[in-house]
Amino acid sequence: MKTNAHRLPSGTVHGTRQAPYDGPAEDAHAAAGPDPEAGRAHRRRLASLFGLRARLVLAFLLIATVSACTTAALTYREARNSLLRTAQDTAISSFREQIQQTAFSFPLQSQSLRAVLQDIAAKSKPHPWVVFAEYGSLRVSSGTRPVSTVITPELRHAAQSRTQGSFQRVVKDGEPYLAIAVPAVFETAGQPLPSGLTFYAVMPLTDEQTSIRALLTAARDGALPGLALALIPALLTARSVLRPVRDLRKAARSMGEGRLGTRIQARGGDELADLARTFNESASRLERTVRELREAEARARRFASDVSHELRTPLAGMLAVTEVLDEDADSLDPDTAQAVRLVSAETGKLAVLVEDLMEMSRFDARAAELNTDEVDPAETVRKTLHHRHWTDGRVRTELAEGVRARLDPRRFDVVIANLVGNALRHGGAPVTVRLGVHTSADLTPVLVVEVLDSGPGIAPEVLPHIFDRFFKADAARTRSAGSGLGLAITQENVRLHGGTIRAANRPGGGAVFTVGIPLRTREADA
Repeated sequence: MKTNAHRLPSGTVHGTRQAPYDGPAEDAHAAAGPDPEAGRAHRRRLASLFGLRARLVLAFLLIATVSACTTAALTYREARNSLLRTAQDTAISSFREQIQQTAFSFPLQSQSLRAVLQDIAAKSKPHPWVVFAEYGSLRVSSGTRPVSTVITPELRHAAQSRTQGSFQRVVKDGEPYLAIAVPAVFETAGQPLPSGLTFYAVMPLTDEQTSIRALLTAARDGALPGLALALIPALLTARSVLRPVRDLRKAARSMGEGRLGTRIQARGGDELADLARTFNESASRLERTVRELREAEARARRFASDVSHELRTPLAGMLAVTEVLDEDADSLDPDTAQAVRLVSAETGKLAVLVEDLMEMSRFDARAAELNTDEVDPAETVRKTLHHRHWTDGRVRTELAEGVRARLDPRRFDVVIANLVGNALRHGGAPVTVRLGVHTSADLTPVLVVEVLDSGPGIAPEVLPHIFDRFFKADAARTRSAGSGLGLAITQENVRLHGGTIRAANRPGGGAVFTVGIPLRTREADA
């Protein structure tokens, strides 16, 4: 009886794949991370090391890497599947044809069946087969062994349940194989009936595995040169992107240094060009606003200076009149005498205010100058106290003798007078004036003057504003000489000497003002 095996559908897998065939596996190694503290320090170093250029290049390379890996993976998968499918379809089609062209007579004999299997194996393609046949307990093959471990129970079960045949790719001892199962069937009234005879072909896929490994090697070897080539456009792109950013940084720094006419050349029509144009527009508005503010400030300074100058002449006349009235006040009736003394006192305060305004206008206009001379600071302090009649026991002195310093005597006199007057008026007697020489952290000698009072001290909310102009806080000590500008003028005079001034409260009560001026002599200037 001639039996015909039914055709296996091309490209249809009826078996189960026992193991993947993707070439040799590679081990992945995980690097151990540092401890948390070292990790944070390392991240800070990386943050300071990698700027925008490095991040742009890394992002470009990452995109190129992902794209290359994705393309390589898809290409590899398609090439691998095509390679395996071609070998698989060729083997299945050839095996099926050989089975269809072979007639079998029952009952089967081992020797005759072996000869048939050897004949089928001799015509195998695309690679040599080993052909097996199973019929009940009968096991015959074209090779030396009647059975093969490559033929799995799953494939046998699939061959018995599907008359159209099955196949399976199996990895055995690291080697890939294709196992094909075709059952022999009877055709009765157009219906296939199983005969119980099943043919198997086992074909090694060594050549295909070699080709797939070559694909992996080619993909790996081509990745690094590809990334190296991708680095060139990455650097060019980063340069083109960062050039406007660098220009913007330089322009911002230039504007921060006061050059408000700085502008950026806008190139192209992209977002960076829009940013450059926006910066130029903002810079123009800022320049216009600053110019207007400077003009307004200059007008205000001129106004204050002009008003002060205009007030000096009538004030001089008023002061002369009030002096005469003060001399004759005792001969007037009490009410008139009180009014005369009040006008005289207020005229004196107005004169002080005008002089202070003129002094502040000179500071604002950067017109204040130092006329230094080598003086004895202790003697200058004593003269200041003597001229203002503060030698009546209300002011104590602790003055270091033998100190020489280059100071502007007039401005140093104003500093001492304002601080002592402010302490007497708002702190309370006795007031102590200390003078000495200290050494700063950079070993520079500093002339230090401290003025301490015996009052309640300065309120904490007032301390940050103690040197502000016209600052008022419940009759605070910010008003010196009655004008509200005394401490501000004092601060400007100290700064003009290159020194510093600070206010604080003493632990035992009372306020202390500390002035530090670099000690310079004629020899130091030379």
